[in-house]
Amino acid sequence: MMKTGEIKILIADDHDIIRQGLKRIISFEEDMKIVAEAENGERALKLINQHELDVVLLDCNMPLINGIEVLESIKKQGDKIKVIMLTVENDRKTINTAINIGADGYMLKDSAGTDIVNAIRIVNKGEKYIDKSLVSILFLDIKVKKTPSILDKLSKREVEVLYKISKGFSNKEIGEQLYLSEKTVKNYATNLFRKMNVEDRVQATILAIENNIGEYYKSKYETE
Repeated sequence: MMKTGEIKILIADDHDIIRQGLKRIISFEEDMKIVAEAENGERALKLINQHELDVVLLDCNMPLINGIEVLESIKKQGDKIKVIMLTVENDRKTINTAINIGADGYMLKDSAGTDIVNAIRIVNKGEKYIDKSLVSILFLDIKVKKTPSILDKLSKREVEVLYKISKGFSNKEIGEQLYLSEKTVKNYATNLFRKMNVEDRVQATILAIENNIGEYYKSKYETE
C-alpha cells in the first residue's frame, strides 16, 4: 500500500546485483517506495508509461534502448519525473551528454547508500545533484577562461555558495558549513544563477569551473 508523500521510484539497470543493492538500500527509507524495476531501456520506458513515478534511477548503458535515449524520452514528456543517472567513473562523455539533455542527478554505481538516498530526496525537491567524486571527473575537458571573470558579478557570499556548489555539496550541506538556513542558501543560489544566466546548479558548476572558481575563491577570499 502506497503511503501519502512517499517518493515513488523506478530502478533501471541491466545488472541484477545493482538493482538488488539499490532495492535493499531504499527499503530502509520510510519515505521511499520502489514501484518497479527494469533490466533494459525498452522495459523501463514501458514501466514509466504504466506507473506514476517521482524518481527514476537510470543506468547510462543498457541493452535494447540505452539510458540516454530513455532520458531523452522522459524529458520530452516534461520535468515531472526526476532522473538520476547511474554511471561508472570512465563514462565522462555519456554523463556530459546527459547533462545537456537535462538529467537531474549523477551518481557512481558504487556510491554509499546514504549518498544515494540523499540524492533521491534532493532531486525530488527539484534540485540538481552531482556525486562529489564525479565533479572533477565530469569536467576534465572544460578549458579555464583567462578573460575577465563572470564571477566578478557575484557578491562574496554568492561566490562562497557557488564554490561549495561546484564542489558537489547540496544546499543543506552548504547551509551547515556556512551556518545558514537551507532556505537562505537556496535564495543565494537563485540569485547567483540569475546573475550568471544559468538555469540550475549543474550549469552553474560548469561555468564556475570555466572561470577557475577554485583559484578565484582562494585568491579573493579564503583558502580551503
